[in-house]
Amino acid sequence: MRRTTLAVFAMFFAFVSIGAAAPAPPRLTEVAPWEYDPFNGSLVEADWINHIGCPFNAEVNTPAPGTYTDPGCPTQFRADPNVQGLLLAKTGPTANIAAAGAELKGVRGIVITSIGYDIRKFGGFASPLGSHCGAGAPRFNVVTSFGTHFIGCASPPPISQVLGQAWTRMAWSTAAAFPPIPPGAVVETIDIVFDEGTDTGPDNFGIAILDNIMVNGVAVGRRTA
Repeated sequence: MRRTTLAVFAMFFAFVSIGAAAPAPPRLTEVAPWEYDPFNGSLVEADWINHIGCPFNAEVNTPAPGTYTDPGCPTQFRADPNVQGLLLAKTGPTANIAAAGAELKGVRGIVITSIGYDIRKFGGFASPLGSHCGAGAPRFNVVTSFGTHFIGCASPPPISQVLGQAWTRMAWSTAAAFPPIPPGAVVETIDIVFDEGTDTGPDNFGIAILDNIMVNGVAVGRRTA
């Protein structure tokens, strides 16, 4: 009887161990800001900032107490009581060797199907109003098993955009990347890079504010997921 009992417990713990060892599928978990400034200048900045993100059920007191949601960000994927936004800034010339950006954590090993973000910009990606949205910045640098692929804010144009009062939600397919991301390509790294300065139009602003960075329908809209 004792030998049989021990065998049953051994089988039980073996099944528990197998279940516990099964890794969760990779998914976007964090968007971590960084600055690249090899000559120690003072003209780039990347950070999540409270109260500058896309408002979703944010409290307002006029014309009557209630809440406000910008229609450009119709859904949020997690609670963000501080309404954080990702600030990316480069002051001065684009030729200056410096950049602001953010690393997307948790995406190694995924097969990407879609990617996007909300940008604090009125009138869509081609508008001169609001955040900078250039051909090269802010852009996704997606490194896969096939190489590096680029998706700029204005080049290629997004396959979809939702316009709001101050925000625009934009998304791209893998086929829109340059070069296109082949079906089944496995992701190694994804970064957002902002390296166009105040000498680059159509806005000559040198700042972009992003929120709800999305990969395969999973979004991060604050400092920690």
